Amino acid sequence: MKKIHLIKLILLLVLVGSCSKDDLLDIRPKGESQVEDLVNQTGIDLLLTGAYAVVDGVNGKNGEGWAGADSNWVWGGVASDNAYKGTVAGDQAPINAIEGFYVDAANVYVANHWAPMYDGVLRTNDILRILPDVEDMDEQEKAQVEGQAKFLRAHYYVELTRVHGPVPYIDENTENPSVVPNDHLVWPEIEADLQFAADNLPGSWEDKGRATSWAAKTYLAYVYMFQRRFDDALPILRDIYNNGPFELMESYEQNYRIAHLNNKESIFEIQYAVNDGFNGSPNAGIGNSIIGMTFMGGSGFFQPSHNLVTAYRVGENGLPLLDDTFSEDDIFPYDQDGESVLYEGPVDPRLDHTIGRPGVPFLDWGIQEGHSWIRDPINGGPYINKKPMFLKSERGTMSSNTGRTFPNANNYRKFKLSHVMLWLAEAEVEATGGSLETATNLINELRNRAKNSNVVRFDDGTPAANYSVEPYPAIFPDREFALRAIRHENRIELAMEGYRFYELVRWGIAGEVMNNYLDVSCSVMSYLCGKSFTEGQHEIWPIPQRQIDLSKDESGASVLVQNPGY
Repeated sequence: MKKIHLIKLILLLVLVGSCSKDDLLDIRPKGESQVEDLVNQTGIDLLLTGAYAVVDGVNGKNGEGWAGADSNWVWGGVASDNAYKGTVAGDQAPINAIEGFYVDAANVYVANHWAPMYDGVLRTNDILRILPDVEDMDEQEKAQVEGQAKFLRAHYYVELTRVHGPVPYIDENTENPSVVPNDHLVWPEIEADLQFAADNLPGSWEDKGRATSWAAKTYLAYVYMFQRRFDDALPILRDIYNNGPFELMESYEQNYRIAHLNNKESIFEIQYAVNDGFNGSPNAGIGNSIIGMTFMGGSGFFQPSHNLVTAYRVGENGLPLLDDTFSEDDIFPYDQDGESVLYEGPVDPRLDHTIGRPGVPFLDWGIQEGHSWIRDPINGGPYINKKPMFLKSERGTMSSNTGRTFPNANNYRKFKLSHVMLWLAEAEVEATGGSLETATNLINELRNRAKNSNVVRFDDGTPAANYSVEPYPAIFPDREFALRAIRHENRIELAMEGYRFYELVRWGIAGEVMNNYLDVSCSVMSYLCGKSFTEGQHEIWPIPQRQIDLSKDESGASVLVQNPGY
């Protein structure tokens, strides 16, 4: 729904339901009474547009939104074993503390994640507060607006909860946000909003990008999965998979190309608008604008890790090496001059659709060179993130032609059928009444898609690597094996899409995985030496210190409690 973003400028004049500065839990500004002038269908449409405008994690008030980017490249990617911050050590230095797990409550990325999410919350609350008084809309129209607003509010609270843990729950009835405590995880409130959205939204819209009942069901199932409530997630995921109008795309890489936006596999995409009259195309994923390499108009952030690349190895039977533990001996060799791929063993073909490697064709940009394509290989390694990139042939038309030139029309695919299949396979293993056979079949469906997908080739048609992927030949023998297989598939299918750290946390293995990763990565990325993950602390990040300082009761005591260890 690109028009949602195109009238953002109008909203700056009429939308007054958010604070004028970063102190989003302070008392609302006096000018907010103007919202009452929007109690009609036109006003509601404008307010709803404003609520959608923040879904990319950018509210126009905090730099360029890198901390709140919809792709979660910082919190879900750099914080995991999938990616390095990349670029040079001094650029956006606060991310170094996230990557190395030494963040404090004054870190600007902590504050800049909090602010746009609460801006989104306040925008949805404005809609919900005045909607009952609108007279020129019928009840069905109102219910659909309410469903969209509650879907979006749930989204903002999911992002807040995954990063900050217990947060203040502010809704349309809250009179003074600055005195609301963070005394519980707000999952029940999130679930109620998503259930209302699922019950009241249509299955599709003419405008792409609006929340649908299927998107709400998917989000609700994910929320249950995050809480390990598999019995609740299982029937919803089965419904989406069996009854939803979604199908896998024929070839894996199609999900990451501009030519295949809003395709049959997509459940919810965050829409990007490029060259829309705003300098630098801020509505084209501006929160991801520093990811691309410098010659593509980015700054070289968010580079795939050696650990991730190694995860794509397979055996001679085309199956993943599930029993291998990542060690220094596993790290792929690479030609720093970019003339060839030195690793000749078999790899899953999804590797080169996900990651740019020296000596391998990088979309239509040519053969990826060695260090000349990397801003600082000492700080980021030799690899490049491919999924959010645009084609060289699309440069200037599907990428920004003013300001930063990396923002492009390649929507962020928040939910796809592949997400549902991976979570459903896991729920089939973990839930009461689940089926190992069904779980195996779901994973094999994804592996067969990978097997039948296009592979990256040189100009003469030769495959760029020794590609091999095969389905599992038999039903998963037990729960332990099934979970190893499913978690591995989750990683390589969704790599660099912003989910990895959160998956490690919900699986309860973040400490084990991250400490092994940091220990081994020290051999190739020296800045990670001595860094460690503390279980019981680093699963979530701090509450911004400024919010603690501002949110006080009548006695002057802060109503917000800082997370353990911060």
